[in-house]
Amino acid sequence: MTALTLSTSSAATLRADAVVVGLAKGAKGPVVAPGAEAVETAFDGKLADVLETLGASGAEGEVTKVPGGSGLKAPVVLAVGLGEAPAEGEGYDNEALRRAAGAAARALTGTKKAAFALPVADADAVAAVSEGALLGAYSFTAYRSNNGDKKGADKSAPLADVAVLGAKPRDKAHKAAAERAQALAAEINRARDLINTPSNGLTPKTFAAEAQAAGKEYGLKVEVLDEKALKKGGYGGLMGVGQGSENPPRLVKISHTHAKAKKHLALVGKGITYDSGGISLKPAGHNETMKCDMSGAAAVFAAVVTAARLDLPVNVTGWLALAENMPSGSATRPGDVLTMYSGKTVEVLNTDAEGRLVLADAITRASEETPDAIVDVATLTGAMVLALGNRTFGIMANDDAFRTSVHEIATEVGEQSWPMPMPAELRKGMDSPVADIANMGERMGGGLVAGLFLQEFVGEGITWAHLDIAGPAFHEGAPYGYTPKGGTGSAVRTLVRLAERTAAGDLL
Repeated sequence: MTALTLSTSSAATLRADAVVVGLAKGAKGPVVAPGAEAVETAFDGKLADVLETLGASGAEGEVTKVPGGSGLKAPVVLAVGLGEAPAEGEGYDNEALRRAAGAAARALTGTKKAAFALPVADADAVAAVSEGALLGAYSFTAYRSNNGDKKGADKSAPLADVAVLGAKPRDKAHKAAAERAQALAAEINRARDLINTPSNGLTPKTFAAEAQAAGKEYGLKVEVLDEKALKKGGYGGLMGVGQGSENPPRLVKISHTHAKAKKHLALVGKGITYDSGGISLKPAGHNETMKCDMSGAAAVFAAVVTAARLDLPVNVTGWLALAENMPSGSATRPGDVLTMYSGKTVEVLNTDAEGRLVLADAITRASEETPDAIVDVATLTGAMVLALGNRTFGIMANDDAFRTSVHEIATEVGEQSWPMPMPAELRKGMDSPVADIANMGERMGGGLVAGLFLQEFVGEGITWAHLDIAGPAFHEGAPYGYTPKGGTGSAVRTLVRLAERTAAGDLL
């Protein structure tokens, strides 16, 4: 994990391999952002001119490197674009700072230490720069052979040490922001590691073992139901999805409890460690990245551990619904009827609509503890990707005010989301002639149909929201900002802030 320090040292005198400065788009050309005054002085006030000569404009995510010069201890100055300069008297947007710090950290792969001289006007800005740098300095190398050169240096290693300049290490708010950023980034990166792990390395059993190990480390209570317990308990959704695989399903309960907690938040995550589609087999080109179908469970896991690391005064229970969806002679067939944990029967019209089946069992079980709210997270439908694209997750809920709150929280922490409706008329499409409900309905509005299905299993009177992260959970394109190629850790920040707001009494 990349180290993080807050420093009051000057960017000119701090010993580092690089110093990062912000560059914004001004009315008359690029302007150097606050925080880099010492670097500006070292360039005789002409740093912006030098960068513009090299083609830099200050556009968001743009990275330009120049030699540090004789006035700086750092041999390299890296200018990162912040986008449009704010109006006079206004500060830089925290998400712009987060993305810029992430882009800089990625550009400094193979570097030992970098000083970040970006605008940090308050604790929120300190948090944004810290989070962005730590999330940008991520790489997944578990399955790579030695990348070192002849001298043993690994040029693909992430940035090792981040120093945030202008922050105040003795200021309680700044210190708390940095400590929170370290815990949050570590758990988001843990989620990314899980998502990026190939399915032959991550099964329901090994995922459960990861949760048990984290429980021991951070004082969390972890309970694991194996296939025998699931069968005995009547978890027809989990067993029905997992019965075609040699790797049987698991339901993991991981709990953070606090003596001063007044509220209880339940988080439910879809954890399909590999999704072939089952008997309704996915076509070629649609299954190569299906190791990521457990991203919801990874997000829930990371959020609960973060809540424990931050010692939040709220009870947070995570439910990881883990299964592998495979075709075999024992697999569930289209047309089969499953009896769910709730007692409801479901006609399985499509075995590739499996996520809602495992979530339904977990939501029912979570409802038995009557939490103040349940939030489920899942890479659930391709329909949501078609509706919102690859960077935005959809939010559905049985309470409009709660849906709005979740959307506002996501926006606050820098995650793109959008509130989605739950049209009652779509429920009729899931009527079954042989069971209480079918797992498929109308094709149009498929993401909404999935949400309506899940709502059927929420306990009476319990506030519930559903986050469909199918788009942003796994990024197949080139990295940008603090977002890497592969697993992203989508929704972790939203869930953690949701827990913080609940603990503070601002929600529920």
